[in-house]
This record gives sequence, C-alpha cells and structure tokens, in this order.
Amino acid sequence: MGHIAKLMMEFPTVDKCVDGVTQFSDAPAWIYELDNPYLHGPYAPTVHELSKEGLEVEGTLPQDLRGAYFRNGPNPMLPPKNRYHPFDGDGMVHGVYFDHGQVAYRNRWVQTEALLDERKSGKSVSPGVMGPFDYSVSPFGIKDTSNTDILYYRKELVSLWYNAGNPYALDTQSLDTLGDFAVPERQHRRMSAHSKLDWNTGELMFFDYGDEPPYMTYGVADASGKLVHETAVDLPGARLPHDMGFTENYAILHDLPFFHNMDVLRQHHLRVLTFHKDIPTRFGIAPRYANGDAVRWFECEPCYILHTSNCWEDGDWVIMDGCRSTNPMPNASNDEGELSHMLAYMRLEANNYRWRFNLKTGEVREGSLDDLNTEFNKTNPLFHGVYSRYAYHQRIPLLHEGGHTLRFTGLVKYDNESGRRWEWSYGPGVFGSEAVYAPKIGATRASGEDDGYVITLVTDSKDWSSWCLVFDAQNIEVGPLARVRMPQRVPSGFHATWVRGEDLFADR
Repeated sequence: MGHIAKLMMEFPTVDKCVDGVTQFSDAPAWIYELDNPYLHGPYAPTVHELSKEGLEVEGTLPQDLRGAYFRNGPNPMLPPKNRYHPFDGDGMVHGVYFDHGQVAYRNRWVQTEALLDERKSGKSVSPGVMGPFDYSVSPFGIKDTSNTDILYYRKELVSLWYNAGNPYALDTQSLDTLGDFAVPERQHRRMSAHSKLDWNTGELMFFDYGDEPPYMTYGVADASGKLVHETAVDLPGARLPHDMGFTENYAILHDLPFFHNMDVLRQHHLRVLTFHKDIPTRFGIAPRYANGDAVRWFECEPCYILHTSNCWEDGDWVIMDGCRSTNPMPNASNDEGELSHMLAYMRLEANNYRWRFNLKTGEVREGSLDDLNTEFNKTNPLFHGVYSRYAYHQRIPLLHEGGHTLRFTGLVKYDNESGRRWEWSYGPGVFGSEAVYAPKIGATRASGEDDGYVITLVTDSKDWSSWCLVFDAQNIEVGPLARVRMPQRVPSGFHATWVRGEDLFADR
C-alpha cells in the first residue's frame, strides 16, 4: 500500500477522488505525481494568497476578544528536487484578525531569499532536508524556508526556521515580507525557532546553533531592538536544541543527546540523527545577561525536548514544564521505503513533564505530569517567566492509533498542579493546528491565568472546509464559543502566536 493510500484511510473524505487520491482545485498539480503523504490531504499546499474581510461566524464572538491569530507552516511552491520533507516546504503565514466583532483572513508566502531565487529559475534548487546534500548550494544543501515559528516583536511579525535560519520581518496587517530581520549589533542574522519574547519587559531572548564552534550563542535584545547581551555557550559538540526557557532572572538553555554524526556529514554529506541513550540531557541555567562561562549545567535523564511550556522561580528552585520525548527517532517501518526515516521522525511521541533544579544544592527532580501523547504546548504569555499552572496542548495519535502522519486530533488543557486535564476532540477526520492563549482586552496577571480564550485553526476532511475556533479557556470541554469559516482550505502547519489588539490596531 502506498503512502497516500495509508493517509486516505485516516479520514472520511467526501471530496472528489481520482484513483483514491483527493484532488484539490487550489493545490499545485505536481503533488499528484508524488507518493508522499505530507503533500496530500490535510498537508496539501495551496496556490492562493487571499485577503478577505467580513468572515462568516457561527456562534457568538466574545466582545472582549481583539487581536490576531497567526500561524506559520510549510507550503511548497515548486516541485521538490529530491524527496520531500515537510521542513522543506516554503513558509506561509496565515492570519485571522478579530476587531470589534469583525473577522478578516490573510495568507502570504514568506518571501525568503531561497524562494525568490527558485521562483526566478522556475525550479527547486535545494536538495532538501533528506539530501543528498550539495555544498555548491549552501554549506549542507538545506533550504532555509522560514516555515516553523512566528512571533511578534518591535511592531513586526518575525518568521523563524527550526534549524537556526535567517529570520524575516513581515507586516502585521498585509503579511507582506518586509525583508531580512536582524538585530543590528549582531555579527550575523541566524536565530533559532522558539526564541522568546518576554511580554513583561518587551525583551527578545534568542539562541542559535551550528556545526562549528561556537556550537551555541545566546543573546538578549531590548524592546526597541537594541542588542543588550550576546555570548557564546560552550557545548561538547554540534547539537540540535529546539527551544529554550526563561524566568524573571534566568535563561534555561538545552543540550540534548539527539544530534547528527559530524564525521558522516563531512565525509558523505549526510545528516544521520541518533538518539544517544547513554548521554544525559543537560539544562544550562544562567542569569539573563550572564556570559557563557556562567551557565550552570544540570544533568537529567536522557530525552529530547521540542517545546517548553513555561519556567519560573520558586525560592532556590527553577521549575520548567514542557513535553518530553524518550523516543525522538522511532524505528522506521520496513514497508515505507525511502521515506521511512522521515515518517518515523515526524511521528512525535511526547508527554507532559516537569523538571525542577535547585540553584543552591544542585539537586534535580523530574517526573511526568501525564502520560497522554501530547505536544505543541502553549501557555498564557502574560505569565511567561512566572508561576503558572495551565497549559494547552494538542492531542497526537500514536502509530497504533492511526497516526501514520503527524496530526492534531484534539485540544487538551492541563492543570499542572492538580494533574487534572480537560479534552475536546476536533471530531473524526478533522485536523487541528497549534492553539494559542488570547488574553481578554486589557487583561493583566491580576485578571487570572485562564480568564481568556484559546484559539486554533482546523480543517475538516469531510468537505475540506477550514475554521477558526474560539474557546473559553476555562471551559474548553464544552466546545468552541464561535466558529469562523475560513475563505479557503488551510493546510496543516507548525507554530502559532497571538498578537494583542492594542499592539496590532494601535491606530484604531
């Protein structure tokens, strides 16, 4: 059975099918020549960039909801040169704007240097994440697609790539690419996805990493965009950290035992990722503006971490909540051919977890908060860096539950103090997106941590309609307060952010 056939078994489609493959009028025709599940069904790219006002709303939009939900993700414009990996898809940002009861939608490709060059040539040039790599294209032949993360900083949206790429600035209203994003005093632009914005101070904390020393750098820019701190961080070798954390006074950096073999990369131009079960996971904690030699490392059980939820201080302790994976590279299936390792890697296995680090004694305490397979975890950004108890995750089916590809089937709210969870299923054949917490107009920490809204995008495979769902954060299990119909099908993507109305509509 082919990859597309397996994918099609996962949802009840009533859309037009040809030879068992769903056909879309708004997708590029070349995808139907490739048996890759991440180019079909909910992952099929769209060819349209739209701007639409006055969207249809089912239910009642809250009067104290104002701002915008932005989500980034892969949307390849041209046929891949080699095997396609979702990390290769050109970044496309979708925006849903809420303003005084009216809702608008826009989507735009991120006009990266690589995409502009490929559009001129009319073909893909990069060999892609799965190679084979070509040093004549870039150091390792990987196309920087800027398709992973999205954040708001200095009155602009900033799109980021998972592999410490070059960020791009986007206009918050039109989503047009404004050009390169850079902190002027830095020596280079590179910045990893999941750099962090502190809503309390307006500071941007960022990190990057690479295959040559220094293997990591960490820095801070103030609310105006001025670089106030940057330092090299000593690591044993090239690593692939994906996220970081921060408290009011500290930054928490990650050194994870899941990385590629540099000798194989240099000799054969291949990135071979290995989870080293005999190497501890390390977390480095240092004062926010400290030099790299001040980082204090804490050893924990071997694992990989994609996303933290929140971090805070409690006396001598620093606490970090996030999602932990002890199997970041599941065994590849023998019947999945040349895509087997990519498919295995994308089958995300993780659970809600807590780490505690004592800055006085060096003691580490860690343990699971829940065993449900969830990830793409978000919290109230007003509480980032200080104590919080609630987190909003995406439910991810495991392979034996039908999870042939990475997909989100429901919203999960955790109370990380009591251990309680609440769930709302998106429904059969409905695929979700990362959800964000949207504070009410004028909300502060005193307003309450979960006295706001949770917002996500979903696509229903029964008719391929896409919707933006608005939940009461305190009652997600009763379903959305409002459903906003999108003017087009929205493909599955990666990360999202919320921008407050007072920042987005300052002139209204």
